[in-house]
Amino acid sequence: MPAKKGTAVSEPRGTRPGTVGQAEPTWEVAYLFPTQGNWSEEEYLALNGNQLVEFSHGFLEVLPMPTTSHQLLVVHLYGLLLAFTARGDLGTVLVAPLRVRLWRRKFREPDVLFMLKEHTDRMGEEFWTGADLVMEVVSPDAEDRRRDLVTKRRDYARAGIPEYWIVDPHEERVTVLRLSGKRYVVHGEFGKGAVAASHLLQGLTVDVSEALSRRLPTGGKPRRKHKAPPP
Repeated sequence: MPAKKGTAVSEPRGTRPGTVGQAEPTWEVAYLFPTQGNWSEEEYLALNGNQLVEFSHGFLEVLPMPTTSHQLLVVHLYGLLLAFTARGDLGTVLVAPLRVRLWRRKFREPDVLFMLKEHTDRMGEEFWTGADLVMEVVSPDAEDRRRDLVTKRRDYARAGIPEYWIVDPHEERVTVLRLSGKRYVVHGEFGKGAVAASHLLQGLTVDVSEALSRRLPTGGKPRRKHKAPPP
């Protein structure tokens, strides 16, 4: 029933003025957390949840939830790396979500990460201190692409991570970077039909065409829901 002329419409508690009918956070709870730029490492590490969140000098970077096609590719890469390293007991392979501390007040969560056995002391329960090899599967969003292709390339090099794989389904390419001094150089760029190879782990290869085929048969588009038959 519409409100009478001249009467105020009450708004649900916890919403901002003029936002009736819109999905809004519970502001009383949100205000309990630090503002952007003022988060500490301890506050960041205390966060619990299933959302991927990275940390950079007091700011939280909330990453998009991965798609099914993204995860199928990540799991495929994880399986190849795990099988290769397990044969020689070379180290530990894990997948996101797992925090990697690059330096003070800087954390990332690579899609796939590997630590050599001799560096096990850098592996903690809450986070790893660096890694020996990381892989990122590039998302289609422009901001996410820049993060993986530019920002993380700079960050991982600064942190001294010896090898960084950039797996780009959109460009159908795998780029393997190796650390040279304080910067990455291209070890190899591998398109469909080629076999990507590691510099750090001699003998580790990935068939690019096979890897990029790990996606939904519909090309990543959600399937239409079938209507239930009438009773």
